[in-house]
Amino acid sequence: MDAILIRDLRVETLIGIHKRERHVAQSVSIDLDIGLPGTAVFESDKVADTIDYEQVALRIRALAASGHFGLVETLAEKIARLLLEDFGAPWAKVSVAKIGILGNAKFVGVTIERKR
Repeated sequence: MDAILIRDLRVETLIGIHKRERHVAQSVSIDLDIGLPGTAVFESDKVADTIDYEQVALRIRALAASGHFGLVETLAEKIARLLLEDFGAPWAKVSVAKIGILGNAKFVGVTIERKR
């Protein structure tokens, strides 16, 4: 299972079910394991044969800025769909965590795995 890893990608987004969370952006931390679309990249050494992680980060930032998400589960699902449908990943593991939302916890979040 060859994968691209991105850890602790920080983005600002409107997320949460409470009234204040609809108007104040929060930082979320995102961890990604993205299945490689094939093995050609190991011979070619060309980004065209893999998934461009810079483009992934840019698209996730844009997605996070696109509106309000009620739940971290919703944001995680949308990121997973983006990776599978737009980037051609055969599978993805996505973790999204709200940072410092509980006084006695570093973060609270969710991890999902999806495949085509």
